[in-house]
Amino acid sequence: ENDRKRIPCPLDPKHTVYEDQLQKHLKKCNSREKPKPVYFVQDINAGLKDVAEIPEKQVPISSLSKEELENLIIKVKKASNGLELHLKEQILSHQALQEALNDPKNGESASKHLKQQASILGNMEKLHLLGPGRCFVEFGAGRGKLSHWVDVALHNVENVQFLLVERATTRFKVDGKHKRRDSVFERLRVDIQHLCLKKVPILEKTKLPVVGIGKHLCGAATDLALRCLVESYTTCFDGENEEPAPKRSRTDKTEVASNNPDNESNNDCKPVAGIVIALCCHHKCDWTHYVGREFFKSAGLGPVEFNYFQRMSSWATCGMREMVTKASTSEESEEQTSDTEHHEQTFSKTESGSDTLQGILTVEERKEIGCLCKLLIDHGRIEYLKQRGYKAALQYYTESAVSLENVLLTAVPSPSLIPEPT
Repeated sequence: ENDRKRIPCPLDPKHTVYEDQLQKHLKKCNSREKPKPVYFVQDINAGLKDVAEIPEKQVPISSLSKEELENLIIKVKKASNGLELHLKEQILSHQALQEALNDPKNGESASKHLKQQASILGNMEKLHLLGPGRCFVEFGAGRGKLSHWVDVALHNVENVQFLLVERATTRFKVDGKHKRRDSVFERLRVDIQHLCLKKVPILEKTKLPVVGIGKHLCGAATDLALRCLVESYTTCFDGENEEPAPKRSRTDKTEVASNNPDNESNNDCKPVAGIVIALCCHHKCDWTHYVGREFFKSAGLGPVEFNYFQRMSSWATCGMREMVTKASTSEESEEQTSDTEHHEQTFSKTESGSDTLQGILTVEERKEIGCLCKLLIDHGRIEYLKQRGYKAALQYYTESAVSLENVLLTAVPSPSLIPEPT
C-alpha cells in the first residue's frame, strides 16, 4: 500500500490520485468536462469575429497626452450631440413587494435591492409584460430574486415559466420557495454567449412568449442577452430547424447584413414579448460582443474609441466606493457581492488615471464625460433594437442614492413586428 504512487490529477492538479487508479478516476472526476446541454451552441450570441476590427492592446488613459485626451473628449461630446441627455424618470413600485419593503428588519442594502426590484416590476407592469402564458428568462440570475418577485406578482396566474440563466454555481438560491405552485422554474447553467433559447426543451415544447429580464446585467452580458433574444431566438411555427439568425452571426461580414433577414422572420415568427434589463458596469463592455457597433460607425467612431469610452464610463460612478463600503451585513449583502466586486474594479481604473487628469478635468467634468460615455454605449443598444423592429427606451428606474447604476433598458415589439393572428 505504501509503495503506491500518488500523482496530480491531469484534469485539476489541485488534487492527487493513485497512479494505478488514474483511468478509473478520470471517468468520475468532478473536474472532467461535462456533456454540453442541448441548448449550448458555441458562440451563437458572441457577435462578429472580425479579427481585423479588434484593436491591439491600448495604452491606459493615464498614459495619454493632454492633447490625445482632449481629442477623445471632443469625440464623446460630438457623438452625443443631439441625443436625449436627460432620461425620463420612471421610478415605480409594485404591490407584490409592499410587505417586504415595509419590513422594519430590512438593512440599508436589503432596502435598496427591494426598491430596485419593485421598480423593475412596476415598469414591467406598465409595459403589460406581467401576465399569464409567459416565459420569463432572467439573465445573470444569481440567486433568482428578480424571478422570485415576478412569481409573487403572478401568484394567481396560470401557465408561467421561469428560466434562470447563470453560468456560475450560486449559493443561497431562492428557487426552493416556488415548489408550492404551478409555475415552472428551471435553471440553465450556461454562459449567455452560448445559449440558444430555441433549443431549451421546455421552451421548444410550449413556445410561450418570452420576456427577457435582468437586474444589473454586467457589461458585455447585456449585449449577449440582447443578441440571444433578438437574433438567435425566434419562435418559428414552421421551418423549426431553419435557424436563420445563428447562420447570420457566423457568416456576417458587417452588422448591416444582419438586419436584412428581419422581413423574412416576420412572416411566421413571433418576436420576444418584451425586454427589461437594469444596466450595469459599462467598463466591462467589449467591442467584439457590442450590439451597437453600427451606431458607433455611423458617428465616425470605431473599436479604438469604444475601448477608451467604455473605460472612461467608470468616471460616472467614481463616488461608488463610499456607498459600497456601507453595505449592510444582512443576508441581502450576499446578493450584492458581485456588484461590489465589479465596482471595486472600476475604482482601480479610475484612480490610476487621476493624477494625469488633475488640471485637465474637474471632478464634475469627469463625471459628466463618464455619463456621456455610458449614454453613447446605451444609445447604440437602443438603435440596435429599433433597427430590429422594437420600441426601445432608456429611463431612470431608481434614484442615484439607491444605485448609481440606475438606468433601465426596456423594449417591446413594434406593432409591425407582431404577426397577424390567423
